[in-house]
Amino acid sequence: MTLTIGVDVGGTKVAGGVVDDTGRVLAQARRDTPAEDVGKTRDVIIEVVTELATGRPVGAVGIGAAGWIDATRSTVLFAPNLAWRDEPLRAYVSAAVGLPVIVENDANVAAWAEFRYGAARHAEDSMVMFTIGTGVGGGIVLGGELVRGAHGIAAELGHMLTVPDGHQCGCGRLGCIEQYASGNALVRFARAGARQEPQRAAALLGLAGGDAESITGPMVTAAAQGGDPVSCEAFAQIGRWLGTSLADMAQILDPQVLVVGGGVVEAGDLLLGPTRRSYADALAQRGRLPVAEVRPAELGNTAGVIGAADLARRF
Repeated sequence: MTLTIGVDVGGTKVAGGVVDDTGRVLAQARRDTPAEDVGKTRDVIIEVVTELATGRPVGAVGIGAAGWIDATRSTVLFAPNLAWRDEPLRAYVSAAVGLPVIVENDANVAAWAEFRYGAARHAEDSMVMFTIGTGVGGGIVLGGELVRGAHGIAAELGHMLTVPDGHQCGCGRLGCIEQYASGNALVRFARAGARQEPQRAAALLGLAGGDAESITGPMVTAAAQGGDPVSCEAFAQIGRWLGTSLADMAQILDPQVLVVGGGVVEAGDLLLGPTRRSYADALAQRGRLPVAEVRPAELGNTAGVIGAADLARRF
């Protein structure tokens, strides 16, 4: 049995796991991320790998990082929530742990995990995944391989233009889908609704102590699950925008499966219901032509670890 280690590096945590060749996570380790310190972040990754590799026949390490990775899967070009800038992460970690290492974008590794072992495991060779969290990420598999592009930074699906001259995005553009279908967008829509119609948002405002500006994503989910109209409408808005983006992917790439992952998908049908309706409406003109099914991701918080480990096994 071939064992590899996957490490999922985010702005707040470094999570690692030992993964076998069936996608099972056999052991896990976790540390907080010292995000402002380049050296300490590298050292934490090495600590996690060393802990997991001790006493186990590990063959390689895969690192999923929230940032832009170069075409050779070795350097973090830029990480918005970490201090990495042109960081030669693969060489540093490989030298320290004595194992082959690859580095890949975090949304790509999650998409690969869902393709291999999760919601798209029955697809023959193609899928597209949107990850809906604080922002919007994505991953594309075509011909059984991740689509990485000429420079390694393809599939930034959250930064497709959705609303010309719309809300300012952190990437510098106006109107990206990330500003309309993310966790941040959910909160913005809910706060606006609560300010405009406080009586209809009574349950939501109750959770926020009466202050619309104190509303958080978990509050919107909890209130929507209880039937709060404004919270349900906020989910309907992000679902509508997400559904149209999924339809665009169906038109452009015609994948076998479309997967929706990320933390917001834990709200279940509150998000997936309006997303699927919007998706179907946007593709109504295709008539009897087949279209990809929209499925929720299945692997949750382990997707990054599993996907990174599996890619390391194939490198």
